[in-house]
Amino acid sequence: MSPAEQRAEGAGPFTTRLTWHLPGGGTAVWESRLARRRGIIAVRAPGATRSRRTSADEVALRRLRRLNAVAATAFVIGGALFAAGAGVAQFGSGDATTCASVYFVGGLFFNTGGYVSLLQVVNAPRHVPGGEGRLVTRRWRWWSYEPARLDWLSVFVLFAGTLVFAVGLVDSFLRGLSVQQVNRLIWAPDVIGCVLFLISGHLAFAEICHGRICLRRRSLGWWIVAVNQFGSVLFMVSALAAFTRPTTSSQLNADIANWTTLTGASCFSVGGLLQLCERP
Repeated sequence: MSPAEQRAEGAGPFTTRLTWHLPGGGTAVWESRLARRRGIIAVRAPGATRSRRTSADEVALRRLRRLNAVAATAFVIGGALFAAGAGVAQFGSGDATTCASVYFVGGLFFNTGGYVSLLQVVNAPRHVPGGEGRLVTRRWRWWSYEPARLDWLSVFVLFAGTLVFAVGLVDSFLRGLSVQQVNRLIWAPDVIGCVLFLISGHLAFAEICHGRICLRRRSLGWWIVAVNQFGSVLFMVSALAAFTRPTTSSQLNADIANWTTLTGASCFSVGGLLQLCERP
């Protein structure tokens, strides 16, 4: 930690909030989620009792608005399609191919939302510790490898989860599979994707709570993470209930699998709607 820095907070080796003294007096506070989602940093002038928020430049703000709108819309549509697919499966209004098709298209939107969320992190304006309390815009990038950043790690795991889901969704079009093949090719990727979603949500909580357990009722970001994590829990319940028993060749509980998929997917749609409001 440099002499200009006052305090670093976070989870384990990850820094999610940084406070430092400004060269001309006063302090600046950088928070990971606020900077990458809303393009702001808090600055307190010498002798002031309250902080003011300064924004990144217009290039960064336009970039963040576009990426946020695309990612949020993708999650809204993807969640709605997954909910529709579960409804078709539960109420028997379509055959297996129809359900698989609806889920597959929904999965493509989840893939899009996951990758664009990663682009949000990769292209977020960066802080300059010990500087003048402003965010710096860097050149556009389509990819980066930054495992030392908690926000990058969270969205990378989320994106990986959507890709694993895609494997199971593609395999669901296969016909004539044995019970063992169904569990290996469709059920296993589903469970792995759910585990990755849960890990991503846990990391997102660690980022917004700076490594502690917290309840922030007035924080839109906290509610987005909480709603999405609840959806991930429901998806995991659905995946476990969808295990095909070798002795009977039937799912453990198809009703639970369908209803938890429907409600979990609805949570992701709600999270996407809330995310539309979390913009610069």
